[in-house]
Amino acid sequence: MKNSVDILNWRYATKKFDNTKIISEEKITILKHAFNLTATSYGLQPIKLVIIKNKKIQQSLIPHSFNQNQVAQASHLFVLCIENKIDKNNVEAYFNKVKKVRGTSDEILQPFKNVMLNSFENQEEDKTTEWCKQQAYIALGNLMTVCAFEKIDSCPMEGFIPTGYDELLGLKEKGLSSVLVLPVGYRADDDMFADFKKVRKDLAESIIEIN
Repeated sequence: MKNSVDILNWRYATKKFDNTKIISEEKITILKHAFNLTATSYGLQPIKLVIIKNKKIQQSLIPHSFNQNQVAQASHLFVLCIENKIDKNNVEAYFNKVKKVRGTSDEILQPFKNVMLNSFENQEEDKTTEWCKQQAYIALGNLMTVCAFEKIDSCPMEGFIPTGYDELLGLKEKGLSSVLVLPVGYRADDDMFADFKKVRKDLAESIIEIN
């Protein structure tokens, strides 16, 4: 592959994984870091990544995935989740981390901290939930791109039943809700979709340049 565009052209939503090929722990660690380094609004990271490498559990999730077999065929199944509650505790934890990592004084941090505290205190719960979901989508895009650079196949999924995942994985007890699913692994040799040309708008149709 010559450049980033070549790598993104290689990537596709894998419809069939080779269930005999397993992603190395080294590569999984790279993907963990990619998720954790994803940019999020305010830097709050209101998202968590559940990584499943258990074929029995993966198989049991197929009925909650509209019978998409990729969730069981894949080497690992990534479930992107949001925290069910964002409040002053999250904000306090973030600013404590900033002070620890950067040594920034309270005097400098307090004005921005007050803005964030006020924002979440006065925001309706459903809007906070939607905001969290938007952060999960940013992480999904980042993971898909890093997968492509690492020659790992993936298939982003919105089509699943979150309540089924939440119950089976015990996410409610962890204060989480599943919002996106990403099986990762290696494409099967007989996945015909791997050779399909991408169907995209011409650049002139999707890009507006203002000089």
